[in-house]
Amino acid sequence: MARHIYRCPLRWSDMDAFGHVNNVVFLRYLEEARIDFMFRLAPGNGSPSFSGGSVVARHEIEYKRPLVHRHEPVTVESWVTKIGAASLVIAYEIKDPDQVYVRASTTVVPYDLQAQRPRRITAEEKSFLEEYLEGGRQDGAKDARQDPEEAVAA
Repeated sequence: MARHIYRCPLRWSDMDAFGHVNNVVFLRYLEEARIDFMFRLAPGNGSPSFSGGSVVARHEIEYKRPLVHRHEPVTVESWVTKIGAASLVIAYEIKDPDQVYVRASTTVVPYDLQAQRPRRITAEEKSFLEEYLEGGRQDGAKDARQDPEEAVAA
């Protein structure tokens, strides 16, 4: 299984009054990594895949430790944990080589913007996603509520 790697810069405006990345900002980091990942398939190659739109149906985030501002980017690793007929689950870790700050998952639904309704995942999209599928598992990402003692409110 491959993982998509995205190097996300930290911005001074990402910090909250306590001097660490605000919990809401982590959603932006996940979005940046997800868009970078999903559009690896389509626009440059002339493929229509994923370019018609998609919507987020669910986010789940486990905050492991605070992330403070620094000049080096943080790494966002992304992979697929589930591919359904009309949805997929992307898992993430926001991390440095020696520690994980956030574990998260997002349920994404491909969306037909003209028809204003969800659509099925195409064969081309499924083939692309399967390269990033975690060990062939189709049971979804790790439940962020499994270890509440480790979670840190960001």
